[in-house]
Amino acid sequence: MPLLIGAVVAVLMLAAVFVAVLGAVLPGSDSGEAACQPPSGQTGLGIPAVYGALYLKAGQRYGIGWHVLAAVGKIESDHGRGTEPGIKSGTNQAGAAGPMQFLAGTWAAFGVDGDRDGDKDVYDPADAVPGAARYLKHEGAPDKIHQALFRYNHSTTYVQSVLRQARAYAKAGETTRGASSTAPQASGACGEVDAFPVQAPGQAASKAITFARAQLGKPYGWGAEGPDSFDCSGLTFAAYRSAGITIPRVSGDQWRHGPKVPRGRERPGDLVFFNSGPGTTTTNPGHVGLVIAPGKMIAAPRTGTVIQIQSYNRSNLLGFTRPTPRR
Repeated sequence: MPLLIGAVVAVLMLAAVFVAVLGAVLPGSDSGEAACQPPSGQTGLGIPAVYGALYLKAGQRYGIGWHVLAAVGKIESDHGRGTEPGIKSGTNQAGAAGPMQFLAGTWAAFGVDGDRDGDKDVYDPADAVPGAARYLKHEGAPDKIHQALFRYNHSTTYVQSVLRQARAYAKAGETTRGASSTAPQASGACGEVDAFPVQAPGQAASKAITFARAQLGKPYGWGAEGPDSFDCSGLTFAAYRSAGITIPRVSGDQWRHGPKVPRGRERPGDLVFFNSGPGTTTTNPGHVGLVIAPGKMIAAPRTGTVIQIQSYNRSNLLGFTRPTPRR
């Protein structure tokens, strides 16, 4: 039984209504699902909806793919459905507890009351799932995901198993691009997640992202908007100009241009703003990046750096806007 570790900080945020499923399916081979399989004999991702929402939320908060967290949850406890000792009470032979299998020392060091109910409960997925995300982040994920997973469980076989399962989840989720919501989707009496749609960017957003990716490695240049260098807002301005959409040139004006997007509902192609830089305020952000994936952006950071992919999960994050054509 794998030894585990982790910590917590997340909120159980299940959408009140799940959007229509676009039909991504995997063969119904996961254990513990026979009684919940649809009549077709196939199941979706086989992830309970409660866990699905937690994986998505924690992944967005810590900049780690939901599919990696879901893979850990699958291997550790079949998303809390396992019957082995230590999952719902007590510990296993190695002393690990809860659906994400934390050792007592690790939980004591990293445990957080994720659902804010006044209790740090290692057996509560609302605490355990974000705990796993927090620990993996602490150990280097997502950039050093192999290292982080190995420290979560000192086994090369375990790391390979998690990554293999994560790839399977990601592949299934990718088939649902273009869905109308980033929330996990559920169907059937068992409330399992059929898909984790990664919101597909529109045509203009896709072009903007393609343009920005082509600039990776070019130097930051204050006031520059290409082709050899860019500042932060010069990059986003040029990216959307390449897609046929005109947005203001500087970050403060881009922020006011809107429309605003609630945190957690951002999608690739959105602009993400920060209260950083000289003269910046909460109404006049001094830095902007282009969202390319949950927790990730392409940005031109500052003088002396190059255009690069970074995490946007920062304390000075102000919010998101979605550039759209205007008459």
